[in-house]
Amino acid sequence: MVEENAIHPKLLEVLVCPVTRMPLIYDREHQELISRAAKLAYPIRQGIPIMLAEEARPLRPEETEP
Repeated sequence: MVEENAIHPKLLEVLVCPVTRMPLIYDREHQELISRAAKLAYPIRQGIPIMLAEEARPLRPEETEP
């Protein structure tokens, strides 16, 4: 059974940060795609990643560490 708001793994393979063009990290708990390079978290709303820098929230300093 697939989680309703889950991001398909193949989609994660092709999505990159629109600012840095670097890979993203999926945060299932917070429904965000994390770009440590840009220090941004892109929201996922109803299973759809919102890949707009102006919609992303800035990461807190502790969130940028691996």
